[in-house]
Parts: sequence; structure tokens; C-alpha cells
Amino acid sequence: MKCQELQLYKKYVDRNFTKIAWKVVIIIDTKNYILDKYYSEHEKPSIIAKKIGVNPSYITKIIKNDTRYIQEKEYRIQISKENRKVAKREWIRNKRQNEADKQLYEFVKQQHIEASKELSYYYEMSDLAYRKWNPNAYHTNSKGNLVIDRKLNVGSDVPKSINRNIKIPTQKYKKKYCYSI
Repeated sequence: MKCQELQLYKKYVDRNFTKIAWKVVIIIDTKNYILDKYYSEHEKPSIIAKKIGVNPSYITKIIKNDTRYIQEKEYRIQISKENRKVAKREWIRNKRQNEADKQLYEFVKQQHIEASKELSYYYEMSDLAYRKWNPNAYHTNSKGNLVIDRKLNVGSDVPKSINRNIKIPTQKYKKKYCYSI
């Protein structure tokens, strides 16, 4: 249903009677326009009131007198429930995601603290510990000791050979060796 619109120019005086201006006044077949917007296009009374320039209670008064009001109200309640379900699901998903992000952040923060504690003081790594970290860099020679591969260029602090033959003091008279690796 199309609404007939007529524009009139009217002298407008503000509340304080200080400004006089011309205001465009739109006269519409208001009742049909309101009913069409509310029932066909499903607009809110406040939006319709802003378009026409009247109070929302006037819009509600016209809408309540129509026979379709109860059906429209039930329809809007149903739509509102569906929108609420979707919004609640989204809120729960975001809350769970935030909690997971918070737990991950705390985990990473704890790891950072532990790593900084480990790296904040000086300690010397044993030769065997270095060998465990770099197992492919060493091979066993004929005496059973670990020797670094000659093809590797390493610094002066890297052990060139590691003695794997450690004598056990309780076995004084036997030539038995304990291999630690």
C-alpha cells in the first residue's frame, strides 16, 4: 500500500520563541502508513514514530486497535525467542573461547617464567648432558670413548671427546668398566 504524501511549509517557532524557521511538514495517510510499516515490513513502533515525527505511544495506540495485533505480537515474540537463542549460543561460545584463551595465556605465561628462570642463572652443562642433546655429533672410537665428528666446526667450549669408561671403586681387582651411555 503506497502512502500519499503532501509537503507543506509551516512557520516553526522553537520552545524559547527565539528562532523562527520554516519546517517541512509531511501529511500522510497516517493510519494506513503505520499499519503497513508495522504488519508488512515488521518495523518497530519507535522507528515508525521517528519517520513520521510523532510519539511512539500514538503508533502503539493505532496498532493495538487492529485485528492482526495478537498474531503479529505472537510472531514477534517467536522471532525474539529465536534471536535470543542464537545470541545466547554465541555468548556461551565466546565465553568458552575466552576461558580457553585465558588458560592458554596462563600456560604460556608459566612456561615463559620457567624458561626465564632456567636461563637467568649460569650453570655449566656436563659433557654427557651435551652429548644427550647432540647424539649425532659423536661417534664411538676404538677405546669406547665418544669423539666428536671431525666434519663439524664447533667452538672451544664443546667437548671433543667424552670418556665413557668410568672405573667403579668397589671393584678394585677386576678390570670391569661401567658404561654410562
